[in-house]
Amino acid sequence: MTDMNTIVGSHDLLMITLDTLRYDVAKLEEQNCPNLCGTGPWEKRHTPGSFTYAAHHAFFGGFMPTPANTNKASHVRLFHSRNTGLKTHPHTWLFDTPDIVSGFAAEGYRTICIGGVIFFTKKNPLAKVLPGYFQQSYWRMNFGVTNPNSTEHQVQHALKLLEQSAPDEKLFLFLNVSAIHGPNRYFVEGAREDSVETQRAALRYVDEALGPLFDAMRQRSRPTFCLAFSDHGTAYGEDGYQGHRLAHDVVWNVPYREFIL
Repeated sequence: MTDMNTIVGSHDLLMITLDTLRYDVAKLEEQNCPNLCGTGPWEKRHTPGSFTYAAHHAFFGGFMPTPANTNKASHVRLFHSRNTGLKTHPHTWLFDTPDIVSGFAAEGYRTICIGGVIFFTKKNPLAKVLPGYFQQSYWRMNFGVTNPNSTEHQVQHALKLLEQSAPDEKLFLFLNVSAIHGPNRYFVEGAREDSVETQRAALRYVDEALGPLFDAMRQRSRPTFCLAFSDHGTAYGEDGYQGHRLAHDVVWNVPYREFIL
């Protein structure tokens, strides 16, 4: 059980949403993901939203994916808004702001967003909402779902920002990884449509591409508390369903990890 009151303020914070990653896909590739799973397995959790926009509003409000079991009393939230009238655990970090991002900023963190999917593009008012939580936010065409090297481009941008940051500056870095989201068929040669197999290949690519970012965070003056999880899954024909923003187990069940770099 992580005491977030000992983490916030003493650690850099890295949150990675692996957009659209299914839990079953993550488990199938667990042994092939040394960066994301080098210190332990994926935990099965339930997402608070069935698509990116809804889920990230919940995450930034402090509502992370919850354990996929009926024993909710055993779950200790990492973050919770103060003065809600609800009982909170001593290990939960309480914030006085509307969201955790501004809460971290109030604790002296520089907050950075590197977007991926359409809701982070800032191309219209709706797509400015989620990046608008952050002091700094970035999106480029080569960060998006149509670029087969998107995670590498996102990581390279993050590395440049880390180089510009003072070693003792507290950072909250958020990365929305777009590569696993469709279309991901180009990760399997000859594939004509997205599938469990093409998403598995996309995840292997993402894990390798994240390696330099993890290495760079390890070189900083303080340890990094990392949250890596999916915002939702997606259907590839199960029970006749395709895509997400729908109520099916393959959408609601997501992989979740928290670990120290």
